[in-house]
Amino acid sequence: MSPNPANGDAVQTIARGPRAEAEAAALAIDADLATESLTYSILEEDEDRDVWRIDAFPTTEDEQAALVAILAGFPKLRTVTEKLADADWLAMALSGLPPVHAGRFFVYGAHDKGLAPPSAVNLRIEAGAAFGTGHHGTTVGCLLAYDTLLKRRRFARVLDVGCGTGVLAIAAARTGSKVALGTDIDGPSVRIANENAQLNRAKARFVHASGLNDARIRRPAPYDLVFANILAPPLVALSQDIRRALKPGGIAILSGLLRTQERRIIAAYVSRGFRLERRIRRDAWSALVLRRG
Repeated sequence: MSPNPANGDAVQTIARGPRAEAEAAALAIDADLATESLTYSILEEDEDRDVWRIDAFPTTEDEQAALVAILAGFPKLRTVTEKLADADWLAMALSGLPPVHAGRFFVYGAHDKGLAPPSAVNLRIEAGAAFGTGHHGTTVGCLLAYDTLLKRRRFARVLDVGCGTGVLAIAAARTGSKVALGTDIDGPSVRIANENAQLNRAKARFVHASGLNDARIRRPAPYDLVFANILAPPLVALSQDIRRALKPGGIAILSGLLRTQERRIIAAYVSRGFRLERRIRRDAWSALVLRRG
């Protein structure tokens, strides 16, 4: 019997193939409503052989079926689905991740507490089931972009849209932001983010909300900087709301998008009066720095 979430199995689907095929498949996963909540990553596995890898973790039978159907449309990808061992595989995976340096920031988990250098802004981030340990290319890109901006100025009011573990808002609070507010549509992520703020003694606050019209988000506006490390479709959908949340001249750091999606995101924000100031690329992922006109 093949592994199946419907049987209570924790499964992982792995697809390997050329970069162009893998990136096209990732775009198809992002665009399909049946896989909009799917957790997956894409990275380069073998540069010399042009082998890229998608790791996906479907949690329902329908999500797995949709994923397999999408990947079947890319014949150059070799796809397998494996059953994960009966263990806390998420905690095991996180415990094997090394700490991350991103500019002045050092992001680590409890297992690497002794490695935190005194000269860095040390952020202890425990992920649980939330996204954003600092290892993903999108999170690293956001932290690198923010580190560069901090060399010129500070940001008094910061909003983190789709906060996940809260790492970005916590980074802002730890570097002088008087208001560091995060929001997420996922309740457990908000809980984890608030716990991480306490771990880091950071004056960051996180709220469970859908969209940016919640009074708790509007009240501290306008913001000097908005992080949005989510996915390409919601980045486009939120372009006007993010513009309204920012003061004129404010900065948006946008990520969660593939390099192949940059043009779509930039077009959406330029049409709202933003201008592109910088892009940071890590693996297949991109982070964009835009300024509101």
